Amino acid sequence: MATEILADERALRLGRRARVLAQMEAHDLDLLVLGRQANIRYVTGTPQLWTAGTRPFGPGCVLVRETGDIHLLSTWDEGVPEDIPHENLYGIMWNPLNLMGVLRQIGGAATARRVGTDALSPLFSQFLPMAFPQAELVDGEQAMRAARRIKTPEEIVVLRDSIRIAEAGLAAAVAELRPGVTEKTLTGVMLQAMAAGGMSTPATQDAAWVTAPDHPWRRASGDRRAQAGDLVAFSAGVIGNGYIAQIGRTWPTWAPKDGTSALYERWDQLWSRLLAACRPGRLASEFLSAYEAAGEPLPPLPVAHALGLGFDAPVVSRQLPATAAAEHLEPGMVLAVTGYVWEQGIGAVFGREMVLITADGPEVLTSGPSWNSNAGLAIGASHE
Repeated sequence: MATEILADERALRLGRRARVLAQMEAHDLDLLVLGRQANIRYVTGTPQLWTAGTRPFGPGCVLVRETGDIHLLSTWDEGVPEDIPHENLYGIMWNPLNLMGVLRQIGGAATARRVGTDALSPLFSQFLPMAFPQAELVDGEQAMRAARRIKTPEEIVVLRDSIRIAEAGLAAAVAELRPGVTEKTLTGVMLQAMAAGGMSTPATQDAAWVTAPDHPWRRASGDRRAQAGDLVAFSAGVIGNGYIAQIGRTWPTWAPKDGTSALYERWDQLWSRLLAACRPGRLASEFLSAYEAAGEPLPPLPVAHALGLGFDAPVVSRQLPATAAAEHLEPGMVLAVTGYVWEQGIGAVFGREMVLITADGPEVLTSGPSWNSNAGLAIGASHE
């Protein structure tokens, strides 16, 4: 198995970089200073190590609009693509004044008028003017969001690879579902299958749970064992080459309870409305309206969110109605769309699909099997 760190494919990284440079032009940014890891990888195509956890803002990458030059914080050049020369790498420095001295030497730093940052801490709001003395510091995250929300064809290819691994993990976990199996066992089977498929970083470890028949949102505490008739939800997600893929399904354990088929039919009706909202020009708030039209209460989790290198805008949830109402869907966006219905005494049916918005309508990228109440076996999910 190869263990070397490899840069993203040339077409993938250059396509993304062209989108960022176009947005820098649109937002009148001379330089873009990035600190968020997903943004840095989007621009550079460089996988970075030791990035788990949270950290304050730091200038990890600088993109110059006029020349397209990239300057990257990196202590070595393994995994750095050939279009970022070695002399454009700068190392970690404990003294921020020394770091400002390095940034000050970047071509265009002395004359830049507008410098965008994707975040800013009080410390660097004081230090960055030393590196860019003529510049106004402005919000550059809006330019990055505009670039990232529309996926390039190469990004779609990478997403499809991640989806394939997530679906394999889901199938492996469903195959182990039987009375007496624990949630942790199902989760372990899913993670093992995804790692065997070549992606060892899960998007979440909250992968399998027995839905509660006595509360619409409550999860059973501890490592619950599935009992006959329980509805077990599966949420498979991986991070492959930086890109997140997700798929969600719910399966009954052994003999379904009375009313289970009717609950699945309610989910099907809700999904038809959610899928109808996946068209260019539609407001993101129509995902919320789909629940209302189906007569289903909105869940506390997002009903739709964009995916790519992490989570992109928009995020559609009942807690953010104004945000959803301000967002329009566009061709090239990829969304994880979630349907959730619950019935007292039975449990919940949870389903999540990844949908590509195209000029002709939605294309469902996920194709993992779902439970069919009539045949009682796995069939392809209905996505007409």
